[in-house]
Amino acid sequence: MSEYDPYDMAHLGKVIEVRGSGAMVDFGGIVREVELGLVEAKEGDLVLVHAGYAIRVVSREEVEGNLREIIENLRDL
Repeated sequence: MSEYDPYDMAHLGKVIEVRGSGAMVDFGGIVREVELGLVEAKEGDLVLVHAGYAIRVVSREEVEGNLREIIENLRDL
């Protein structure tokens, strides 16, 4: 298992408005402008964002599955 590095992570947000090659993304109440040049995202999509760039569009099902897995792993601690 590798060491946790808080600077080596992406944050999940919801695209609320597309503006040309960028978008306004809501991170649980904090809205930031994000570059969309690496992905094809539209309003309502969930995106992983690292260093101001959307790096991946993810489905709600994938997010829910990952959260379930994290909770299960925490129970083992």
